[in-house]
Amino acid sequence: MRKVYKKLSQEQKDRGVIFASTLSVFRTEQPNDHTHEVLATDEDKDEVMDRLLDDKFFNNSNWNFNIVRG
Repeated sequence: MRKVYKKLSQEQKDRGVIFASTLSVFRTEQPNDHTHEVLATDEDKDEVMDRLLDDKFFNNSNWNFNIVRG
């Protein structure tokens, strides 16, 4: 599992997203990928961001990349 760091999209910023993590087979997001977003209003946002960055659990899965936006 490799991390790919990108900026948040303008659409995500407009919705109040401060962090996003996408598990993907490819280096770029695809329609069937799993994306988790953290909003500025989430009470446990720091804990959730830490958990989403810790992708060791997926090392032996089909996912190759953790695309992190923040």
